[in-house]
Amino acid sequence: MGPTGLPRSVAGLAALGALALGVPETVAPQKKPVPVYGYRVVKTYPHDPEAFTQGLVYVDGVLYEGTGLNGRSTLRKVDLTTGRVLKQIELAREYFGEGIAVYKDKIFQLTWRSNVGFVYRKDTLDLWRRVSYTTEGWGLTHDGTRLIQSDGSATLYFRNPDTFEEVGRLDVKDGARPLLALNELEWIQGEIYANVWQTDRVARIAPDTGRVLAWIDLSGLLSPAEREAADVLNGIAHDAGRNRIFVTGKLWPKLFEIQIQSK
Repeated sequence: MGPTGLPRSVAGLAALGALALGVPETVAPQKKPVPVYGYRVVKTYPHDPEAFTQGLVYVDGVLYEGTGLNGRSTLRKVDLTTGRVLKQIELAREYFGEGIAVYKDKIFQLTWRSNVGFVYRKDTLDLWRRVSYTTEGWGLTHDGTRLIQSDGSATLYFRNPDTFEEVGRLDVKDGARPLLALNELEWIQGEIYANVWQTDRVARIAPDTGRVLAWIDLSGLLSPAEREAADVLNGIAHDAGRNRIFVTGKLWPKLFEIQIQSK
């Protein structure tokens, strides 16, 4: 302040004049908080409580599921209504199965720390080829042209489905904070949905910027007694034809069709 008590800066004088005239001083706009949505359970289906779910996809009326744990990892075709396993293959004990994606007539399945992925023929589940990568394998989906992979960090990797070579990366942030522990993924209507490991939340991510657009709070799907025997939420599938969303978790006894709604 000067000796007369007036602000020294021109900006300060302008603000003082505005106040004298009754004009409110301009305030920097506040960023809107990321919205948090809840859910409504539309329907409940049985789910194998021994399935350590790592990947979930719904295509052409069939639910495909990848499960984990050494000695228990599988790739399965499952009947949604009954939860019955229609067909499955078992991975060798050395492999810990992770996320899956159905791309055209092939199914891709990651493994956790073996740096090996398997590609199967969708109709028969016969092994077609193997692919390699240098990161850990967690979740997998695709946007119609590229596979999208998570590795438990805040980075998503875009891969060429023909070669599995990396063709791009996306750093995911919730505001200014990197969003760690990105896990199972699903592409839904132009957004990447990602389970965040060890939480009951799913992030909706903009695929061009990596910004978290919204959160979905899925707490309370299981009863306290059911949670005692279950592991974390992990598994998102989208029925694009009927716009249905299915979720489940590792060792969960149920699979849920949900409708996202405001809390």
